[in-house]
Amino acid sequence: MLDEIRDKIESEIVSLTHELNVELPQRIKTAMEHGDLRENAEFKAAKERQAFVEARLNHLTSRMTELSKIDVNEMAYDRVGFGSKVKIRDLDMGEDFTFTITAGDFIDLDAGQVSLASPIGQGLLGSAEGEEVGVQLPAGERRYKVLELSTLPQQLEGQG
Repeated sequence: MLDEIRDKIESEIVSLTHELNVELPQRIKTAMEHGDLRENAEFKAAKERQAFVEARLNHLTSRMTELSKIDVNEMAYDRVGFGSKVKIRDLDMGEDFTFTITAGDFIDLDAGQVSLASPIGQGLLGSAEGEEVGVQLPAGERRYKVLELSTLPQQLEGQG
């Protein structure tokens, strides 16, 4: 999972760096050739995009630094955390859900991913298989039971 996230971030960094260093300067140059910059929508749009790309690159660089600090050997072996695959039962609705706890930037509900920063991710953080937890959601508190848990260290051990 860490490699997958690193690859996604690196891919986006490469794409945005190309846009920042090649595409946007060309768009800005072309827009400047159209004259009066005060009323030039193309120029304003290109400059706004440039500011967004720079901010996004700073954020992604920060995320890469955070990921490099993750030590799988120091992660809990039997508790929900980053990278855990979890099967829970909603005790109020009687429904089961299976998902992977992932970083906030890479949420894909259709692929069964829940952010560690989400209410469910935060509520389950540190819980063990068989444990019941209360999670405060915008619609009110929900009760879940952790039915199955496969932590990132357990998953990596299974690959060896």
